[in-house]
Amino acid sequence: MPETIYTTVYQFTELSDVAKERARSWYRELGPHDDWWDAVYEDFERVCEILGITLKTTPVRLMGGGTRAKPCIWFSGFWSQGDGACFEGYLRHAKGASARIRGHAPTDETLHNIADRLQAIQRRNFYQLAAEASHRGRYYHEYSMSVDVTRDSPTWQPPTEDAEDIVTEALRDLARWLYRQLEAEYDHLTSDEAIEEGIIAGAYTFTEGGRRFG
Repeated sequence: MPETIYTTVYQFTELSDVAKERARSWYRELGPHDDWWDAVYEDFERVCEILGITLKTTPVRLMGGGTRAKPCIWFSGFWSQGDGACFEGYLRHAKGASARIRGHAPTDETLHNIADRLQAIQRRNFYQLAAEASHRGRYYHEYSMSVDVTRDSPTWQPPTEDAEDIVTEALRDLARWLYRQLEAEYDHLTSDEAIEEGIIAGAYTFTEGGRRFG
């Protein structure tokens, strides 16, 4: 015979500390929303533009049947050895990049240093250096990027001996910087504060013990 059972439910703010922790754990297991990294990628694209890097793209099919160009940026993270980020693109000299990156990110010394190193090596090569960064292998980290450096010299002068090492390390440092931004964004989105905001905004209800109801 059917029975009607009444259950008292609570908003997150009405729970005990122990129950709140259970509720946070439930919400955290859902994970951040799809494409949570979009804002980080957008900023990275802007940084690349300032530094003179044109990211390669790959076509991605859309639900409606069309396609869009997706930048060639990848990462894996955040708890395993070998996790990291990488990208594919073409580097050319970008006039005023050191000043422009300081305008974009005034306190980010890592980006300042990358821009300064690229500017210095371009100066020693009369601003004729070009480079291509490509992904190799199954993993995504800075060392899965290969970098080919050339010099567009009208007199066929080769790059200076230090050019390839300096450009390669600068681009790998940029990949490391990207990974740190992604890690910081993920940590923020899964922090207690952000989790609580999501629970409250979603108006979820719980049992007295903190179990999701409904």
